[in-house]
Amino acid sequence: MPPAFPERAAWGTASSLRAWQQQALEAYFGSDGTQPGPRDFLTVATPGAGKTTFALRLAKELLDRRIVAAITVICPTEHLKRQWAESASRVGIRIDPEFQNAQGKVGADFHGIAVTYATVAARPALHRNRTEARKTLVVFDEVHHAGDGLSWGDAVREAFEPATRRLSLSGTPFRTDINPIPFVQYDEGSDGIRRSRADYTYGYGPALSDGVVRPVIFLAYAGEMRWRTRAGDEITATLGEPLTQDQTSQAWRAALDPKGNWIKQVLAAGDRRLTELRRAIPDAGGLVIATDHETARAYAKMLRAVSGQGATVVLSDDPAASKKIKQFGESDDRWMVAVRMVSEGVDIPRLCVGVYATSTSTPLFFAQAIGRFVRARRRGETASVFLPSVPTLMGHAAEMETERDHVLDRPVREDGLDDDLLAEANRQRDTPDVGEELPFETVEASATFDRVLYDGGEFGMQAEPGSAEEEEYLGIPGLLEPEQVSALLRKRQAEQVKNERARKTGDPRDDRTAAESLHTLRKELNGLVGAWNHRTGQPHGVIHSELRRSCGGPAIAQASAEDIRKRIAKIREWAARRGS
Repeated sequence: MPPAFPERAAWGTASSLRAWQQQALEAYFGSDGTQPGPRDFLTVATPGAGKTTFALRLAKELLDRRIVAAITVICPTEHLKRQWAESASRVGIRIDPEFQNAQGKVGADFHGIAVTYATVAARPALHRNRTEARKTLVVFDEVHHAGDGLSWGDAVREAFEPATRRLSLSGTPFRTDINPIPFVQYDEGSDGIRRSRADYTYGYGPALSDGVVRPVIFLAYAGEMRWRTRAGDEITATLGEPLTQDQTSQAWRAALDPKGNWIKQVLAAGDRRLTELRRAIPDAGGLVIATDHETARAYAKMLRAVSGQGATVVLSDDPAASKKIKQFGESDDRWMVAVRMVSEGVDIPRLCVGVYATSTSTPLFFAQAIGRFVRARRRGETASVFLPSVPTLMGHAAEMETERDHVLDRPVREDGLDDDLLAEANRQRDTPDVGEELPFETVEASATFDRVLYDGGEFGMQAEPGSAEEEEYLGIPGLLEPEQVSALLRKRQAEQVKNERARKTGDPRDDRTAAESLHTLRKELNGLVGAWNHRTGQPHGVIHSELRRSCGGPAIAQASAEDIRKRIAKIREWAARRGS
């Protein structure tokens, strides 16, 4: 018997499938390749694994077997329509990415069209008529978008209920919400909660083991922030310390504010890391994911100042956005700054450095963003992503390998931070009325290198930007096997602990004890600050600032063990006084 899915000349040298893609095809057509396949099929594969290649190979099989005669690809964005069409053309499938609802009919030269979810929602009856007219395969790219709103879900269901075949693709964690995704199957567990059921899953962990994706090194930066609230109060807080949700959102906003030094220092660190990677990967590029247009332009100016080169700025309302993304992808330019345009699906394999400079904190968006950096081109490449030391993001980074299903019936947040607070923190009033509160204003923001997260572990101790300790991590070689990265991180942490102890005590012995002692003291101080917060109602940041004023020394991230002991004694003195 001939092997299932023999390679066809039309696919050329790029036709060889990865193991997971072959397995997914076998899950669809059967191990011998003779089954007609199910009507609905959900494939969940990590970003960078090659979902588009798998989907087009499946489409080619269905066309060749005459199971379908037409293809409709549904995309989240306009840019992805063209990307799908270009990929399809390389395997002999002609997709029209410029189709508009006003046309009604598809040109005779095309096998099908690529449209956005919004286009379908505008005229679902039109797309239903098209689907009924020919045996159609519908490909839902990032299918969770069909559940973004009840109206979109209803439109997708109406338009494509008659489809002969439906292939749903996802590369990111599904949300927890109350809107079922059309054509996705759900199983109810013993707890009464319904969860999506994928027909084939290929997660980040297996893809990393297979060398299909790059390992990601997360470099977290803390720092001290000071801002004025709309009420005119001046507040100080330190990222990386325990804070309330509201304090975290405000401190996070201050960190990302172009008026402060935090983002300038982190962008400079990102550029130094990019320079190191380009020694081994000459065309390595960097991407800054910004919150809004104004900050994106400001970040681009900062990058020009630190790198000596301009940055490509891609904005969501720019009609030339797709062209700019393509040009950047084909160039060897250093940096791109984007707002929302590259959160998912955009393929720029040379991206190796990222700066997560947005206040969006959902697991879905985070996974989409990090997915831009994980596509592997050759063994040994690593990706480096710079993050604020915010607990939510640290949790997402630590859970890169976790697979998540779409959960219904439990509309609660799972990411630990309310994005509504962040939205409120970012809302500005240009001309407040008399009697209204003053707008948020960043007074000061400075960065501190906090730690590295890699392969479930944490490495490094706090260090000043530009210090030798920070450079030890920014200078990690660009081509290393995953196990080599782990070994190097462990070695550099041990050296940093040893040097820190020698600097403070003159005695380099007992490295582990020194690190554990400092960690224990910080934990003790933070616990006492939390207790004082509950007792007095004072914010954590205010308490830390008052302790620093009373006892001297730097912020807690740079404080020595002796500095922290003084603050512990001081807050205990306060507690004793209040109790007497």
